[in-house]
Amino acid sequence: MRVLVVEDEKRLAETLQWGLESDGYAVDLARDGVEGLELAQLYPYHVIVLDIMLPRLNGYRVCAALRERGVRTPILMLTAKNGEYDEAEALDTGADDFLSKPFSYVVLTARLRALTRRGSAGSAAALQFGDLVLDPAKRTCRRAGQPVQLTTKEFAVLECLLRHDGEVVAKHEILEQVWDLAYRGDPNIVEVYVSALRRKLDAPFGRRTIATIRGAGYRLMADE
Repeated sequence: MRVLVVEDEKRLAETLQWGLESDGYAVDLARDGVEGLELAQLYPYHVIVLDIMLPRLNGYRVCAALRERGVRTPILMLTAKNGEYDEAEALDTGADDFLSKPFSYVVLTARLRALTRRGSAGSAAALQFGDLVLDPAKRTCRRAGQPVQLTTKEFAVLECLLRHDGEVVAKHEILEQVWDLAYRGDPNIVEVYVSALRRKLDAPFGRRTIATIRGAGYRLMADE
């Protein structure tokens, strides 16, 4: 899952980034409200962690602006300790949940999982392509009725391809949706994960599902 963390406290932001990336999330950081607002509109995040006290534009205004512009990404807002009014205003401006500082990292990640499940219930039903079924809410994958174990990144790459419903998906699009903005490594990392998916999804079942479109990217194709 791709997460946007909008937090100006450097140590907290970097700690959250390190922890979430260790748990398999792709994380982008924004240091102020204006940057956070721009990123949240540009990229398809699964969830946003948004602090209230931010330079240039506070969290309330960021949240309200996103909702006014039709961005429905789940938002977890970080509020002041015992800040009842902060919590009430966070919900009133469109936040889906709040967490008071200081907070437990374990609780934070549990809240993020709950938010993404909640968002999945209405907008991310199981994705199917032939006998291949991916369920984002349950985080499961099945082929011909058999469970297939995927890593976090393999799952995300496959979900990206399934959501494009047989269209060609360029390598840079997969990088943008599955990795984070700070990724500066070899873009051929996508090929590594596509190869892994072929080994798990195609080879054991005698299928050829993921096609390489030379010079363009990848797409799912019906097995002949």
